[in-house]
Amino acid sequence: MALPINIEDLLRKQKIESNRIEFKKGWNPDSIYHSICAFANDFDNIGGGYIIVGVEEQNGIARRPVKGIPATDHTM
Repeated sequence: MALPINIEDLLRKQKIESNRIEFKKGWNPDSIYHSICAFANDFDNIGGGYIIVGVEEQNGIARRPVKGIPATDHTM
């Protein structure tokens, strides 16, 4: 199933508000479940969000290279 938004746009926080994007370095169920519940409850009425697993963040910005993708792969 295709995402309604390009992954590069999500990584650069373009075309979507930053409070709708969560970067998670790895699969930590507690942290991810917390984000899933927050987006599902949608208390701020923002329409949910995106959780991107395998992407470390620093000061809210996705760090490159993305985990699991070789630095020589220029498609990311």
